[in-house]
Amino acid sequence: MRANRLRELWAAGQPVIGGWCSMPGGFSAEMMAAHGWDAVTIDTQHGVIGYSEMLAMLQAISTTSAVPMVRVSWNQPGEIMRALDAGAYGVICPMINDAAECAAFVQACRYPPEGFRSSGPTRAVIYGGADYHAHANGEVLTFAMIETAAGLANVDAIVATPGLDGVYIGPSDLSLAIGGPPGQDSDAPALMAAFDKILAACKAVGVRVGVHTASIAYSQKMIGRGFDFVTAGIDTRYIRAGAKEAAEMRAWLAAR
Repeated sequence: MRANRLRELWAAGQPVIGGWCSMPGGFSAEMMAAHGWDAVTIDTQHGVIGYSEMLAMLQAISTTSAVPMVRVSWNQPGEIMRALDAGAYGVICPMINDAAECAAFVQACRYPPEGFRSSGPTRAVIYGGADYHAHANGEVLTFAMIETAAGLANVDAIVATPGLDGVYIGPSDLSLAIGGPPGQDSDAPALMAAFDKILAACKAVGVRVGVHTASIAYSQKMIGRGFDFVTAGIDTRYIRAGAKEAAEMRAWLAAR
């Protein structure tokens, strides 16, 4: 089976830098993946991406060395299994509140006897290899999102879930959950304390920790804080940044 490059990076002591796709389209996903990210995540929760579009995007990412991942919209076994069968090599699951929810998520990603994933790796066997079924449990990554007050309170039990590879922090929702404003790249003391609590719980049991960011500078800061996985590049952010050129052109025309 094709090795999961992210596992290899972590084994070598390296952090993972990720790209993120919120917009549908195989070509845009291919462009994102071709620019050197270790992984590219297709966002089917807050992105505007359906199953057929996700499939095409997984195919596009697979033309590069980036590891294809999917954030599913919810902790639903059928949706999780469809993403894996389509070729996702990692799944990020939102809104995990306790150990029972985390166990259900992880088991949906694992074939028996470690879980209850149904056998039918339709495209995954093309991407992963003919022996996919025999080795998928050891290669596919499971990331539970900690972004609720319950998830934060239960983090020690969540990270102790057998088969869980990592925790991924949704900072905007987590900030809301602890009484702060939504948003990205915050250094609010209460949020940083929550980050540190999650980091400590994960490090204690050898679980990887990821965080969503909105800038390279903040990603670098989070790696320095101890994170193993940062999302540093987001397609919609790049579109917004490029679109500012329209305002620059308008200002230039007005000044003529």
